[in-house]
Amino acid sequence: MSRFWSPTVRALQPYVPGEQPKLANLVKLNTNENPYGPSPKALAAMQAEINDSLRLYPDPEGVRLREAIAQFFGDLSIQQVFVGNGSDEVLALIFLALLKHDRPILFPDITYSFYPVYCGLYGIDYRTVPLDEHFALHVADYRQPNGGIIFPNPNAPTGRVLPRSEIATLAEANPDAVIVIDEAYIDFGGESAVPLVKHHNNLLVVQTLSKSRSLAGLRVGFAIGQPELIEALNRVKNSFNSYPLDRIALAGATAAIEDRVWFDQTRQAVMRTRAFLTAELETLGFEVLPSMANFVFTRHPRHDAERLAQALRERSIIVRHFRQPRIDQFLRITVGTDEQCATLIAALKEIVSETVSV
Repeated sequence: MSRFWSPTVRALQPYVPGEQPKLANLVKLNTNENPYGPSPKALAAMQAEINDSLRLYPDPEGVRLREAIAQFFGDLSIQQVFVGNGSDEVLALIFLALLKHDRPILFPDITYSFYPVYCGLYGIDYRTVPLDEHFALHVADYRQPNGGIIFPNPNAPTGRVLPRSEIATLAEANPDAVIVIDEAYIDFGGESAVPLVKHHNNLLVVQTLSKSRSLAGLRVGFAIGQPELIEALNRVKNSFNSYPLDRIALAGATAAIEDRVWFDQTRQAVMRTRAFLTAELETLGFEVLPSMANFVFTRHPRHDAERLAQALRERSIIVRHFRQPRIDQFLRITVGTDEQCATLIAALKEIVSETVSV
């Protein structure tokens, strides 16, 4: 069938999502899913939506959800909020609507691997900017001609975070380019850039309900920016799919945003377990990068990362290993429950004591 492919499809190198293995008694710590379930209020709202109204189209504007998001952050109008089918779809629309220019866009050399995929899909030129030897991002490195800048904050897969003040500096230094801050993991300890939006018309902040609100299976994401940027996204959305969020997703997402108690309770639990996991890994001799995400990025100076990942798999524990320059000796480990992380640490103690060093 490849003879029917377009030149664009032939050249694509698609994104490879994290493995979803079907193994019994699995400790799954490879895709940064929240170990705690969604808000009970969100579940109830979704269940209530399963009725005869499903014969009707959902609200194409997602007004209730946008109102809930605007109220959650405060000092926002719904004209500053865009919602989509997961933050990946929101990002895809951003690349087409706001980042397709003559100059190359900039993003880190170690970052979310979907970015170059979008560039290939839409024919966008890009240039990667190296992180430093400690995998930190420096805004001074982005003082160069560009057609836009995008990066996750905290970064993925490193987990390192950039302070809000640095993002403000970046936006000020690039007044003619859109600055996209991908905040999939921001709720686990970082400072959101959303308060900066009112001061910078070139700043767009993207978030997801997959991580801190435990709704990865629902696929809901959103962007916050000044109305001119949001209008660009709506123009593309309405030229592609006017109904990106179904009635169940809209109901569940709205209730999840409104349930601040559950949101705070579960994200604080993840942060406490992250501190425990980091300390235990360091006790075993692992180097752990400072993380403000719901995962840690770690390596052992005497043990090969791929061998460690395989040894864990043999014990039904799945973590993420990247065969990528600069980070091929690191493992990205999702913060699970206390019990899951204790199981991981017990397995690593055994593996590290038995495995032949590199």
